[in-house]
Amino acid sequence: MNMIWIYAILSVLAVSIISLIGVLSFSIKQERLKSILVYLISFSAGALFGDAFIHLFPELIKENGFSVFSGLMIISGILIFFFLEKVICWQHCHLPITSSHVHTFAYMNIVGDSLHNFIDGLVIGASYLINLHTGIATTIAVALHEIPQEIGDFGVMLHGGFSKSKALLINFLTALTSVIGAIVALTLISYIKNLQNIILPIAIGGFIYIAGSDLIPELHKETNWKKSMLQILIFIIGVAIMLALLLLE
Repeated sequence: MNMIWIYAILSVLAVSIISLIGVLSFSIKQERLKSILVYLISFSAGALFGDAFIHLFPELIKENGFSVFSGLMIISGILIFFFLEKVICWQHCHLPITSSHVHTFAYMNIVGDSLHNFIDGLVIGASYLINLHTGIATTIAVALHEIPQEIGDFGVMLHGGFSKSKALLINFLTALTSVIGAIVALTLISYIKNLQNIILPIAIGGFIYIAGSDLIPELHKETNWKKSMLQILIFIIGVAIMLALLLLE
């Protein structure tokens, strides 16, 4: 159990450090950054779908079968992230944002992002409770999604009136809520039997929502057929990476 804690905490700390990637936006021109991020988004979408259907879903069925409760938990995962975007007024700003964002939105973004990262921590912690490979695969999927998200969140705070240094600090502190999430998941397993069978379907729903509702629509903005084909290829590579991790078990 001690090794599970070490792997899980190191994983969420690594994902949290990604929040500092916003500093790259200083040295890369906006158009160049957009061209890079759109392909990273494609890779991330493939990885999230791959982790949901290749790692998490099969493990859920193997551990507990598939029931109406499992289906309801998957729907709950979708609803949780829908709630984050709709009610808390937070959205994934995957590409550099415009000046249309208001100052209050920056504060709401911090609240929503903290909750989102906390849930990411819960998911990573629960995935390590299954086995090491599932934990690693889930960490990679979350990390890939965090890169474009954190650059967007950094941009939101800059437009909200924060200084660059304060925006980086706040972004990092909100990312650290994932550590709390992992600790909560690893602690609750002693009190709630088969906790992973509750968190896993929620994670599946969340990953499906993020990839299908947030990431894929960004990719549809590209109409050039060559670039679109490249996006599809990179999406497939994202899925293939998740499959390769499964075959390495």
